[in-house]
Amino acid sequence: MSKLLENKVALVTGASKGIGKAIALKFAEQGAQVAFTYLSSVEKGQALEAELQAKGVKAKGYRSDASDYKAAEDLANQVVADFGQLDVLVNNAGITKDGLLMRMSEEQWDAVMQVNLKSVFNLTKAVMRQMMKQRNGSIINLTSVVGIRGNAGQANYAASKAGIIGFTKSVALELGSRNIRANALAPGFIETEMTETLANKEEWLKGIPLQRGGSPEEVADCALFLASDLAKYITGQVIQVDGGMLT
Repeated sequence: MSKLLENKVALVTGASKGIGKAIALKFAEQGAQVAFTYLSSVEKGQALEAELQAKGVKAKGYRSDASDYKAAEDLANQVVADFGQLDVLVNNAGITKDGLLMRMSEEQWDAVMQVNLKSVFNLTKAVMRQMMKQRNGSIINLTSVVGIRGNAGQANYAASKAGIIGFTKSVALELGSRNIRANALAPGFIETEMTETLANKEEWLKGIPLQRGGSPEEVADCALFLASDLAKYITGQVIQVDGGMLT
C-alpha cells in the first residue's frame, strides 16, 4: 500500500521536541523526506535526524532561527538545494512568556510576537516562490485554542496565535489559484514539556469533554491529513484538535 506522503518533501520548524517532533516522525513514517529545524536543542536535533533516517527516508536537520528573516530565506534555499523540491511547510516554532498584562514587559511581548508570528511570515514568504513554481504546496500553521478564545496571563501568546489565523486565511486566498493550500491547526491541552509545568492543569482537564489531554501524535495525525492529498480541497481552515474544549 502506498504511503500518504510518498514523493513529498516536508519542512517542519521547531521539531526537536513536542508537537514538531511528532509531526516530523509521522511524516517520515508516511514516506515523506523530512527537513526540520531546531535552535537551542542541538543534541535532540541530531538524535531526531538519526531517528528519521532509520525510517528509511532522507532527512536532515538544520540549526536555524525561524524568527530571523534572512535565516529563513537561506534555509528555504538550502532545503530546495538539498532535496530538489518542497511540498509541505509546517510552521511550528513557538515560545511562551506568560504573565498578566499589567506586569508584562515590552520584551516579553516582542519576543513572543517575533518567534510565534513573524517566523510564520518569514518561512511562508521564503517557500512561496518554490511552491508557486511547482504549482503545488501545503502550508500548515500551528495556532492554538488560546488564539481563538484568549487566556488570562497570555495576552502576548493569544495575540500571536490569533495573528496566525488571520495570516493563514489571507495566504489561502492569495495562493489558492496556484494550487497552494494554507490551513491552521489549533491544539488544545496537549501533554508536552510546555504544559507539564502548568499550575492549573486539573482545571483545564475538567473543561474537556473527552476528559483528557491530547498527545502530540494526535496533533500530528491531523497535520498528516492536511499535508496529504486527502485534504486537497481544504484550504483557509482552522482545525481544532482539542477534545471538544471549544465547541
